[in-house]
Amino acid sequence: MMTIEEILAPIEQEMKEFEFHFRNNLQSKVPLLDKITHYIIKRKGKQMRPMFLFLTAKMLGEINAKTYQAASLVELLHTASLVHDDVVDDSNERRGFFSINALWKNKIAVLVGDYMLSRILLLSIENKNIRVLEIVARAVREMSEGELLQIEKARKLDITEEVYFEVIQQKTASLIATVCESASASVDREDQAENMRKFGELVGLAFQIKDDIFDYGDSKDLGKPTGLDIREQKMTLPLIYAIANSNKSIKKELIYIVKNKYDNPKAIKRAIELIRDAGGIEYASKKMIALKNEALTLLNDIPESPAKKALIGLVEYSIERKK
Repeated sequence: MMTIEEILAPIEQEMKEFEFHFRNNLQSKVPLLDKITHYIIKRKGKQMRPMFLFLTAKMLGEINAKTYQAASLVELLHTASLVHDDVVDDSNERRGFFSINALWKNKIAVLVGDYMLSRILLLSIENKNIRVLEIVARAVREMSEGELLQIEKARKLDITEEVYFEVIQQKTASLIATVCESASASVDREDQAENMRKFGELVGLAFQIKDDIFDYGDSKDLGKPTGLDIREQKMTLPLIYAIANSNKSIKKELIYIVKNKYDNPKAIKRAIELIRDAGGIEYASKKMIALKNEALTLLNDIPESPAKKALIGLVEYSIERKK
């Protein structure tokens, strides 16, 4: 597997320049807002989405001003969605740091997310980049619909595998799809836009299943508390598979734990054992690898280059990551 340094090599300069662009695009005349955005920038994660965007753009053409704008728009959307998600989920932590709502309360967190969404609109209009705005706006709609669909279905714990994929396609995969489609549009490769959208969607689905699987590992290795999804009553793929493919008594026990014992550590441990024994994790892993392989076949007709090699490496890294 390629290291993150090897993956970054073809776009190292572009990523540095992007950080400068992104900081500038967040500037405001309100000191409180600047303080919060500075806090967000300092605690940014691996920046997988900008990496996907720049590698896709470089694989297809020449990176230009429109590419940097597209990267800023997508990162603004991603950051706004995280800030709003923490409010919706009443979460006090994000990547091991206090969330915005934990430090500045819900009202301010919602307004900060709204400010970022407004920057997407204004930057698109200022730069006359309506094509990328169209792609990003579609993602905003899909992410909102996916969140609401999940909330609606989670109440009854009756999510089928089909509905699960519909939810994660909208909630998670739509953002990676937007990244790859906007990258191709930014380098005037509309002939590849639909192909890259599909590529990003498949990678996004595999990425989310990887997150699902993390919940059943050792929390010391994964940096995520074991059983967190069960505690939050989230219907993930291993759980959905286990419920659908177990006998009546185990199915009944699993549903009972998720509905009534989701805050009991002993019950959560029992649920994880039942899901493992039913083959839920193994099934989810196979699905994840199949989606990754399907995504990579969409790159077959694109000429070989350092950017393409690194993009394939980034897909592999996303699936094989330890946290």
